[in-house]
Formats: sequence, C-alpha cells, structure tokens
Amino acid sequence: MSTAPTYGTPPDKTPDNHPDTSTDERETNVVDLAAARIRSLPDNHPDADPDSNPDTEAVIGEVHEGHFDVALDDEPQTGGAVVDALPLRAGVETAGSRLPIIPPNLSGWENIKATIEDAVRLTAHISAFHTVRAPWYAVQVLFWALVGVPVVIGHQLRWWWLVEQFGLRQQAAADNDAQVWLRLHREVKATRRWRGIVLTGEALALAIGAPALWFLAPTWFLVAILAGAALLLARVGRPADRSIVAKAVVTGRFRRMNPDIVLRAYYAAGLGNPDKADKVITFATPMSRDITGTGSQVAIDLPFGTGFTHARNARAAIASGLDVSVHQVFLSPDDSSERRHELFVTDRNPLAIPAGRSPLLDCQPRDIWAPAPFGLDERGRNVWLDLMWISILIGAQPRKGKTFATRALALFAALDPYVRILLADGKNSPDWDKFRLVAHRAVFGTVPNARDNDPVRHLVEMLTEVKKHIEDVNEFLATLPTSECPEGKITRELSRKYPRLRVWLLVMEEFQVYYELDDQETNKEIAKLLSYIMAVGPSAGVILLSSSQKPSGIGAGDVGRLFNRYRDNHAVRFALKCGNRVVSDAVLGGDAYQEGFDASALPSARNKFKGIGILYGATDETPIVRTYLADHGDAENILKAARRHRERAGTLSGHAAGEEAPREVRDVLADVAAIYSPGEPGLHWQHIAARLATTFPEHYADISAETISAQLRALKLPSVNVKVAGETLKGLRHKDLTAAIASRHATA
Repeated sequence: MSTAPTYGTPPDKTPDNHPDTSTDERETNVVDLAAARIRSLPDNHPDADPDSNPDTEAVIGEVHEGHFDVALDDEPQTGGAVVDALPLRAGVETAGSRLPIIPPNLSGWENIKATIEDAVRLTAHISAFHTVRAPWYAVQVLFWALVGVPVVIGHQLRWWWLVEQFGLRQQAAADNDAQVWLRLHREVKATRRWRGIVLTGEALALAIGAPALWFLAPTWFLVAILAGAALLLARVGRPADRSIVAKAVVTGRFRRMNPDIVLRAYYAAGLGNPDKADKVITFATPMSRDITGTGSQVAIDLPFGTGFTHARNARAAIASGLDVSVHQVFLSPDDSSERRHELFVTDRNPLAIPAGRSPLLDCQPRDIWAPAPFGLDERGRNVWLDLMWISILIGAQPRKGKTFATRALALFAALDPYVRILLADGKNSPDWDKFRLVAHRAVFGTVPNARDNDPVRHLVEMLTEVKKHIEDVNEFLATLPTSECPEGKITRELSRKYPRLRVWLLVMEEFQVYYELDDQETNKEIAKLLSYIMAVGPSAGVILLSSSQKPSGIGAGDVGRLFNRYRDNHAVRFALKCGNRVVSDAVLGGDAYQEGFDASALPSARNKFKGIGILYGATDETPIVRTYLADHGDAENILKAARRHRERAGTLSGHAAGEEAPREVRDVLADVAAIYSPGEPGLHWQHIAARLATTFPEHYADISAETISAQLRALKLPSVNVKVAGETLKGLRHKDLTAAIASRHATA
C-alpha cells in the first residue's frame, strides 16, 4: 500500500485501459460520442482512419479491465475509439503515461513496510471477526445440516425415479406415438432398476459402515468425518441467498468511469455539441486512477469560447450526467489554458468519511514554525497549515464544527512550549475552559461570571498588552545587528534566544460579540485595538485565530467599519457549512463565490458532515477539508501534556502560572449605593456615572452612563424611567439597588 502524498503534491497519473470499441454503424437517433472524438483528432492521426493503422484493430479489440468490483453501467456501445494521448516529446517526462515497473506498494522500504502492516492488520481483523462469530457459525451449520438431510434424501429419490423423463413420456402420449412411449418406458424401468441397486448399496454401506466407524475409528478421524458431512449437508440445506459465514470486509460498489460516460455528461451539461466541429470536447490526457486510489481523473479541453467558469457553474449538471453525487465531482483549473481543466470523480462521497482523530494525541512537543496538521482533503491527502505570519478566520453555522476546528489549531500551538497563548471566548462556553492550563491570559464572556468577574475590562487590558508587545518587538528588532537579524524579522532561532521575541497566539472565539457591547466607547476601544493587532501583529509574530458564526452586519459607524476591516484582513479563511451565500461570502471573501466556492452548498446532515469546510487562501488550491477531531477529553489530555512541556521549558506564564494582573476588583453595587443621598428614590444613569467619577476617581474616572448601566443590568438590576427634578430619564431606583444587595447577602 503506497502512502498518500502530502496535500499540494501533484499526484502521478496512471492510464486506465481503454474500453472495448468497434466501428459498427449506430442508430441515427443516438448521439455518436465516439465518432465525435474521432472527428476531434487531427487528420494525420493514425486513429482517425482505422484502415490507416494496422495496429488500430488490435487496440480497438482490447478488453476493458475495470477497476471496480461491480459495474453500474452497461458495456460501451459500438462506435467508440481510443482517446488520444499526448504526443511524446524528447526530454519530456512521460512517467505519468506509463505503468510503474515496480508496483507503488513495493517501491521503497516505507511502502513495503506499510503494505506488510496493512496485510497483517487485514488478516488479524478477518481472523478476529470470524473467531468471535464461530459459535454462531456452528449453530447455523448444525441447523442447516439437519435441513440438508431431507433435502439430500429428496435429491436421491428424484435421481432414482428419473423425474426429468416424465415430460418426454407425456409428450409422446400427447403425440399418440406409442412406439416412442414404450421405448422411453423401458429405458426408465431399466434406469430405475440400476439406480435402485445403487441406492440400496449406499443404504447398506451407511447402515454397516457408520456403526463400524463409530466404534473403531479414532476420535480425530470421526470428528473430521462428522464435520465434513455437516458442512456438506449445511451447504445443501441452506437457501442460495443465505450465507452462513458473514463478510468481514465489504467491497465497495463504485461508478465505472470511461470516456463515453464523461462525454455524455459534458454534452448533457451543455458544455459542447458533438455534431458541431467547433464545439467538440476532447481529452488532454488519458483517463487514469488517482494516485491515492480514491477516484478517476482526466484532463479535459472544452471548445473554444468555453472556459473553466462554465464548467464550474455546470458542476451539478456534470454530476447528474455521471450519475454521482455533486460532492463526488471536483474540477481544478489548468494554468496552461482557460479551456483546460482536470475532472476528478471520487469512488464514494469523500465528505462522508471522517478524517479521524487528531495526530496531536501523541502529546509530543510541536514547533510553531512547522506546519500544523489540519485534516484531509477530498483526495485523502494531508492538509497542513503554516501558522506563522498569518491570521485565520473560521466561520460557520452553530454545531458544524467551527469551535473544534479553531481549537485544533490552538492545540497545536499549545504543544509548542515557546508560544504564548491569549484567549478570549466571547460565548463563555466550556470548549475553551481547559486552556487555562496553558493560557497566559484568558477572558470568558462579556458579563461577570464564575470564571471572570469583569471580562470586558480584562479583554481591553489583554489587547493592550498584545499591542504593547508588538511595539516592543519592533523596537527590539531594530536594535539587533544585521548579522543576527538580516531581514528585520523574527526567526525561529531569535524566538528561542530572546524571550521578548516569543511567538504569541491570540484566539478570538465569537469575536463579533465584543463589537456589540452596550457601551459604544468600549466597542470602539476594542475595535481599534483589534484593527491595530490585525494590521501589524502577524509581522511581529502574533498569530490571530478568529472564529464567528455572524461575520457581517456588526456595529455601525466607526465600529462597523473597524469590524469589517478586522474581518476582511484575515489572510486565510475556513468556512464550514454556512446558512446562506451572504454568510459564506463574509467568511471566504467576495471573490470566493466568483471562483466557485460557496460554503452554503456544503452538505448539512447533522451528524454525518461535521468538521467539513472550504479552506481558502492557504495555498493556490482551495480544498474541501475534513478536519481532524479532538473532543473535550482529547483536548484536556493534550493541554495537560502541553502544560508539562511548558513547566520543563520554564515558559509557563500569566494566569496559567498563577500570576494575577494588578487589578482591584470593586464591588460596584456597594459603590453605587454609597453615592445615593438619603431619601433619594432614584438617579439617572448620567448622574450615577458623574457621582462615581467624583467619589471614586481612581476607579471610575472614565466611566460613562452606558457603561455603568450595562454593568448593573448585567447584575439583574432594571433600567427604568426615573423622575428627578421634574425630568424623567432612564436610571436606577434606590429600592431596586437595596433589594439586589439584600438578595446577595441572603444567598451568600
């Protein structure tokens, strides 16, 4: 078994055998696809006229050897011809058009070892499968053997009675041919006499031999005889459609691909016309199996004036013509011509096959400067992501694997003990809780909660710390000599040598909620900080990992503008299933749909297609990726190992190391209660903010009416109409404040 190539490596192509063809005339009401191919050949091509090439007849007579176990299509109709291969030129690599001398599964020690391991695993699986079911097999053999006894007796009696001659005698009687009837009668009597003697001999041999064997034969021989007899009787007794031994490995049933089917699909999709010379579709390469063994591929040249965009828009129609799911058809443009593209058709829907558990489960240290394993593409190839110098946006509907995909990349960074992780979880979910084992800073939610008593303020402080780190990095790099830092950028060696140049990872889970806070000033402050970090952070070694289920229509004015700037400047996008094309465009960018990528078209089965998305901007290709899975238990194990790596490297810092940022937690209820004058039934929010700023300037100097209102409403205090000095505005009643304080004391 040959190992699948890493994503991005062009696979070798191995030609398939051509289908059986001939040159008979076809009915006039049937489109002659093969004739269309013949017309597309050059006039001097030897296959243009079968009589001009003595070898053509031999080629046409070849038997097509399909690579599938069960053919879903009829054999190709007459009138076909072989597909022309690319001409061979001197000095041009032609290995892609020839079968390898040494099979790929025996080429090199790694492949030989993988082949042996695969054979051993398969044998072990089959052995274990049948061993577990052996008792049930024995019960079935015994049952069908008992059924087989009367069946065998019936066969013997019918053989003795010569029942097959009954029809001949009936026909002779019907024809009133006495002579034939008498001859048949004499023959049947003689045959029955002879067969009766044979059956009598069998009965006597069984009656005498069975007791003799029972008392005289050794046990092992007796067991073998009985087992063999039982197996034979069970084979006779069981119905033809009832198998005793179950299949341990089920062979897939796939669509057989050949040139006729491909041409039929493309013509049905309106991409050409076989009856017009300038609208004929041709093949640029022979049809072959993909090197991964997961499907068939061929390069196709469309008619002049028809390009890849037309084929991409007709993908569903092509899939219908091929009689497969649209998720089994993949089209890739060719750099050499807009008319040419590669068609790849998978044997089964690759999106329904999970990528499997995360390779990070070995819990070994990782290097942030190396690519991170992300998943498998539609051809089963590994997809890797270079995290350095980029920012990644991940978007999807809820429950489609967005958080798992984001967390998978963060787990990779966590296993590098020299990466400082900062986390803001806007939805305050348990998904990121265990990251507190390694996170330098962690913010949860937007309102005070059990894990964070002032998350919004802590987020501002964390982003401010990131901004200061970026400035420090750029200043420090400017002081290094050119011999040590020739390009003025962080390198792996510098990040290990100088703690100030460590790589930072900023995770913003559901970042849109921090643009929709009640306090507009805080919204603007967060938006400005994130916009700055997005603009200059990656060049200073700050990796941004952002996720959102609502990446559009956030905020207004400067906040909305800064939100769009932050969202649109992510270098790499990963869109899982989206609700509609607008959301898909917001995640992937406006150009993605024009290139044929729409995350709203991804399959949406609840449990079958989780963790599947379109990876845009990472490479020149845009694969559909099935992400590796690391569930909550796996994530906890990985993070525990990551903490041990950091403890050994001495890089544990911040919250994970037990450090607390210098901040004093205020009792906002007590502070607000202190500013009320005796007898005041309530105050407007702006009066509360002004009195707090005057009474406690060291803590509330910059407090606004919106901020204090949001903080108190988060503590379940209502904002109501309050009349003060004849003016009615929104504010807080004193009785509601005292009731909240009393309730807190009662439950303390």
